[in-house]
Amino acid sequence: MTTITMTPERRARAALTAIAEPGDAFLNRVIGHCGPEGALDVIRSGAVPADLRAAPKEVHRLEHWRIRLAAAEPDRDLAVCDRFGGRLVCPGEPEWPTTLDDLGGERPYALWLRGPEDLRHACLRSVAMVGSRASSPYGQRMASDFASELADDGWTVVSGGALGIDAAAHRGSLAADGRTVAVLANGVDVPYPASNEGLFAEMARRSLLVSESPPGTHPHRLRFLVRNRVIAALSRGSVIVEAEARSGALNTAAWARRLGRVLMAMPGPVTSRSSVGCHQLLRQVDTVLVSRTEEIIEAVGRLGTDLAPPPETPVLPRDRLEPVTRAVLESFPARGATGPAALAAKAGMDLTTVNAKLGLLAASGFIERAPAGWRLTKSAKSPR
Repeated sequence: MTTITMTPERRARAALTAIAEPGDAFLNRVIGHCGPEGALDVIRSGAVPADLRAAPKEVHRLEHWRIRLAAAEPDRDLAVCDRFGGRLVCPGEPEWPTTLDDLGGERPYALWLRGPEDLRHACLRSVAMVGSRASSPYGQRMASDFASELADDGWTVVSGGALGIDAAAHRGSLAADGRTVAVLANGVDVPYPASNEGLFAEMARRSLLVSESPPGTHPHRLRFLVRNRVIAALSRGSVIVEAEARSGALNTAAWARRLGRVLMAMPGPVTSRSSVGCHQLLRQVDTVLVSRTEEIIEAVGRLGTDLAPPPETPVLPRDRLEPVTRAVLESFPARGATGPAALAAKAGMDLTTVNAKLGLLAASGFIERAPAGWRLTKSAKSPR
């Protein structure tokens, strides 16, 4: 079991995660000015350093935090986290992903983690995959397949642990023995939604659960939206698999765009409500359309190296014919019969060559004898 080092800064940051909403820009300014312990002193006193030039609404928030601070128990939170093998990671520590610093004033104060994976290492090659809770079977299958194939290629899948697309992405990665990170809107020891309890238990055993909130915290609507910035910041790019017109996944997309991350969306049926948001994104010039895992890797991978191969096209039997024989076959009319002389004229060949190729085409099942010469067989009348 991991033993959490109880430093003054760690206690202070644990307290801050308990009393303030995640990513408060004013509180981050205070922390940057005074340090986390100094920020607690400012909250206790209500006196903001003059050079911070706090707005009245920001000073008013200090009173709310002061009241909450009286009930905060950072040592207990750290002890509870330690008992289930978790840890608190603070900015500047080896496991802290530096990509979170791109959030600037909205950076987390600290992150509560549960699971064996190293967060920073796991996110060096990571892709966020999010979408609708009310997802379609099509969306769930594609999310699972994408995640599984990304895991096979060594990529970490980051999502939000919600029902629908999120859960399908996590499960797809685990099925391929890959790394997957769930950024939760509640404590890492609170299974929400309850139907994903088994999934969270497996992730805690094999991968990683992440939260900005202390153990025991239950979610509310604002935290679901606020955690999306962390999902976007941890990853090189975000894939929106399915999203309704007002889906929370579009909030993740907005954060990805704001942070300069690659934004990708998967198209769906034009009649599907679950794909309306994706289609809206795809009408914007900075959104990459993806339909294969190789295209996702190309978008977020190394420039000029992780290129997606061209899609495989079906190989027809006629494609295997050598050029002269295929040219004779292509000279046949779609309907009716024709003679060798007409074929020779259309193909631009001599009659001897055409007659030789007719026997080969007949033996291969492409043409057959007819009263007026030769004609295509039914199996040869496929689209050219």
